[in-house]
Amino acid sequence: MRDILGSLRDWYDDGRTIGLATVVGVSKSAPRQPGAAMAVGGEDEVAGSVSGGCVESAVYALAMEAAASGAPVLQTFGYSDTDAFAVGLTCGGTVQVFVAPVDRDRQPWLERVFASIDAGEPVALATVIDGTAMLGARRAIWPDRTEGSMGTEGLDVAVTADARGMLEQGATGLRHYGPSGERRRDAVTVFVEAFAPPPRLLVFGAIDFAAAVVRLGSLLGYHVTVCDARAVFATAARFPDADDVVVEWPHRYLARTEVDSRTVICVLTHDPKFDVPLLEVALRTPAAYIGAMGSRRTNDDRLARLRENGVDETALTRLRAPIGLDLGARTPEETAVAIAAEIISIRWGGTGVPLTTSDGAIHRSRQ
Repeated sequence: MRDILGSLRDWYDDGRTIGLATVVGVSKSAPRQPGAAMAVGGEDEVAGSVSGGCVESAVYALAMEAAASGAPVLQTFGYSDTDAFAVGLTCGGTVQVFVAPVDRDRQPWLERVFASIDAGEPVALATVIDGTAMLGARRAIWPDRTEGSMGTEGLDVAVTADARGMLEQGATGLRHYGPSGERRRDAVTVFVEAFAPPPRLLVFGAIDFAAAVVRLGSLLGYHVTVCDARAVFATAARFPDADDVVVEWPHRYLARTEVDSRTVICVLTHDPKFDVPLLEVALRTPAAYIGAMGSRRTNDDRLARLRENGVDETALTRLRAPIGLDLGARTPEETAVAIAAEIISIRWGGTGVPLTTSDGAIHRSRQ
């Protein structure tokens, strides 16, 4: 839903009844993951997508109907060999889509949810999608407060506890309960969508390659920070796509800033006086990805210096250097694509080999 927030919020503020379709479950090679959403603000007014295009028309019709009738619906789309003209997924997967009306009268507190998502503040949105008269009931859960109700106090308590745990992990998915929140029951199915703050991309070295990496990082949904000790290069004018530009010695900034298991660190400084102390700090963090630019000779020298400074071999195995996948990149933009490709591959457990020459599932579960 994050990617359609602008349109969704505008229509909500206009007082419209919106048909909101959300992917709540997938199997096999489904094109979109749980949380992908399509909003219909009126005839011929659509934002977002729930598939690669194969079921969009059917979902659009369901969203229009839900907005008009006020009745939510859970619909499953799959592939059928028996009816070539049936609405379904040509990729062979299955996707469950929950479609429900959204407006200010039903959930007046949604404006505060939208504001939190827009500001990067953690919030989870729980929706009853099956098994109760409260079908479509929603509850928003922040770390310190809640809005809305699932229908019973027990269910509210259980969903709130689970949603806060999922929010800490940045996890989105289904949970099952009894009517009063009992565990290990399946009378009520709740979809919990966690809107954790965007993951961070820390780019060290205010060079032309960095500008291209910043643009791609922003496109991929990262909160991007550029850091360099040289004030003449580290400017907002040179990096308009960055969320933050910091003038500070890289290793000092990294030591004091927040790094978690989703953070990506790209070291593009290409200078041992910056690289080595910075990587010593980086390799002690829980970052998801640590990459450093440079030739193989530069990398050999860098590794030798790190070993001399006491960095052990286990830590060094985390370093991706030379940075990026082998795409034959030459320009800053091509190099940025190679770096982004490696980051995506690490995130999702990809192999980095052409799909043409490989077998097995195209879409993998989050690692």
